[in-house]
Amino acid sequence: MRRPPFLLLSLLVFAALPDPARAARPLGVDDMLALKRLSGFDVSPDGKWVAYAVTTVGEDYKSHASIWLSPLGAPGANAASAPRQLTQGHKRDREPHFSPDGKTLAFLSDREGEPQVYLMDLEGGEARPLTHSALGVESFIWSPDGKFLVYAASVYPECTGADVEACTHDRAERIKKSPSSGRVVERLLYRHWDTWQEGRRSHLLRIERTGGTARDLTPGNFDAPPFSLGGAAGYDLSPDGKTLVYASNHDKVEAISTNNDLWEMSSSGGPARCLTCDNPAFDGAPRFSPDGRYVAFRSQRVPGYESDRFELRVYDRKAQKIRPLTADFDQWVEDYTWSPDSRRLYFVAPDRARQPIFSVAAEGGRVTLETPDPKTSAADLHMVGGRASAPTLVYAETSLTQPSEIVRRVLGPGGPASKPAERVTHLNDSALAAVAMGEVRERWFMSNDGTKVHALMVLPPGADEKKKYPALMWVHGGPQGAWQYAWSYRWNPQVLAAAGYIVYLPNPRGSYGYGQAFVRGVSGDWGGKVYDDLMRGADDLESLPFVDKGHIGAAGASFGGFMMNWFQGHTDRFKALFCHDGIADQEAMYATEEMWFPEFEFQGKPWDSQLYRKWSPMTAADKFKTPELIVHGEKDYRIPVEQAYLMYALLQRQGVPSKLLLFPDENHWVLKPANSRLWYATMIDWFHEYLGGAPADPKLLETAASVTR
Repeated sequence: MRRPPFLLLSLLVFAALPDPARAARPLGVDDMLALKRLSGFDVSPDGKWVAYAVTTVGEDYKSHASIWLSPLGAPGANAASAPRQLTQGHKRDREPHFSPDGKTLAFLSDREGEPQVYLMDLEGGEARPLTHSALGVESFIWSPDGKFLVYAASVYPECTGADVEACTHDRAERIKKSPSSGRVVERLLYRHWDTWQEGRRSHLLRIERTGGTARDLTPGNFDAPPFSLGGAAGYDLSPDGKTLVYASNHDKVEAISTNNDLWEMSSSGGPARCLTCDNPAFDGAPRFSPDGRYVAFRSQRVPGYESDRFELRVYDRKAQKIRPLTADFDQWVEDYTWSPDSRRLYFVAPDRARQPIFSVAAEGGRVTLETPDPKTSAADLHMVGGRASAPTLVYAETSLTQPSEIVRRVLGPGGPASKPAERVTHLNDSALAAVAMGEVRERWFMSNDGTKVHALMVLPPGADEKKKYPALMWVHGGPQGAWQYAWSYRWNPQVLAAAGYIVYLPNPRGSYGYGQAFVRGVSGDWGGKVYDDLMRGADDLESLPFVDKGHIGAAGASFGGFMMNWFQGHTDRFKALFCHDGIADQEAMYATEEMWFPEFEFQGKPWDSQLYRKWSPMTAADKFKTPELIVHGEKDYRIPVEQAYLMYALLQRQGVPSKLLLFPDENHWVLKPANSRLWYATMIDWFHEYLGGAPADPKLLETAASVTR
């Protein structure tokens, strides 16, 4: 990709930077947007190749994604010596998967409209579409023999019979051409995140590799698989290809239920048998063991609590019994994979701002830490190697100074790896060599009740501790979430550090990686212990000799946005606030889509719990006084935009300096590159006005579609 010529925000170098730091410029917004982004990848069956998707931002500030192929390499070899681009164009090609014989690559592409599965012969030839789904394909998997694929797509449940896709297409066209724009809603969860459901359901369909008509394997008025609470795809095929296991929620009111269950059926269709219906909480992300005896899956125990600890369990198909594997492991199990001999499972889990790899025997026992690397996080695990060879993991690795890259790691027999991970891809080496990253440090402080709280901190590049710098406390979302050693394009602390700020990233109550009791500590207490944790973190930040105590601001998104609004009525220690998709009125938030969330967090419904009003920032509007910038996406259905309208009106009526930035085409996150540039620029300009630091380029601020003063 040719670097955009107008790297406006790359010039955000504040005057206090020492001369040595000028050799490599600080990371500007356009520098960040110019980086290549790794997304889904797959390893060939023979373990020799890795196919991966790379997203780039063009000069039009639109995202494009293409598929690349690189040799995986042997230990010690240069694994990235000959990467080859397989697809070209200005659309999005993603999620590559090798066929079982390794000769064909399947991937998703929106080059003709809605995302479809395309097939490409690796020996040569153009990619050809396999599916023709009216509403687009969400995900897919190969059958073990390579003769068919199973894919997830939205359909209209009343479409039954031989050609569900044609029926869905006809109905979608009728809706599109209707003279009325009215929507009739007859159930809850009628919209989700940024999409109206329109009566559609996610179903699993089977299509032969040679093409033809797809068959609906999961007909009915339910989602199979449903949207995920995290982790692997919600379905898998047995090694012999005869059995399909998938997740589905059959509860009558899905908006108040997290009760996904696992179901087993023939991969040719027919009746399904529930495997986990004795658990009223979440079960999902199933994966067969290579020998076909077990189905591993992620599971929770508390109904309606989306942030309950995710455990790893296995279903023994022979004994027809479920065995917990990580019941005594006090962290969330995230992505996982099987060893080639079916004796062990490897998984990632958060651990004090890191996300290392752990393992556990399929028979149960002690959890082993496999990758004790500091200051990195792993994701998207793939296992390479036969039953007789040492297992090799291929995965994505990232940090606060490094975007995701593919690495490989040979694991020791029955113990942690003795050698560090080896890089397979080098997507951004040259680009990163031209920029300076801020140093990352860790902090621990004590809350009022004696609880130790952790924080990460990013310094401006080349910071001189004999000088003083303005600072920002950045509160993460969730509330169950965490700041980790991981790269982010949405909320990147390095960009703010490059603008001259000490960026303080606390992990208060509600943060994962510190045990489930710590996670649970925020529920029902949104402005209580977690608020005290943050205030003690602010004390720690102010205690640093190189922090300008008179110029400290705070920022946050989602739950962090709520906390900015809560700060308004409960502290005046910050000189300016930045609120992205925050909450002002919890009672109005009850009408959001995932209604199990407020009912658990606030211990009931608004008419039988006082916690909704207790933790509503608007109730303290008479105390609002801190300048605040509010940003919101109008397609955010998780925290509807009316929350921003309300908070802005309250601030304006109280005479508090405030500004509102709206994105009509964004959801809970600001994802489009051009919008992201304006998001960062407006944020930097706001804090420059009240805290100092570098100003944003005024020309960049003028890219807003309209300004109302």
